[in-house]
Amino acid sequence: MAQKKAITSKFPLRLMPSVRRAAEEYSHREGVSLNQFINVVLAEKLAVLEHDEWASRRQPPSGEKIEKALEILNRKTMNTPAQGDELPKGYTLAPSSRATVR
Repeated sequence: MAQKKAITSKFPLRLMPSVRRAAEEYSHREGVSLNQFINVVLAEKLAVLEHDEWASRRQPPSGEKIEKALEILNRKTMNTPAQGDELPKGYTLAPSSRATVR
């Protein structure tokens, strides 16, 4: 059986001086090490790329599904909104069922 090559957790990274300075400033403001900051930034970027790939493969919603979603969102309820969650004055429903503020 072939042995798998061990992956080292160390990776030499060459950064442009301006990028390193900016990253160091932000990591200091966040109160984390430069290494941790770079790991988080890279993880966030990978999440965006993975989401973009998923979204590009996803079938767009049908008109029927959009109508159903708008119907659910526009249902009247007996619950009153929490303070601060009230609709703005002048809120009306546009003919296309999209909310507008006038």
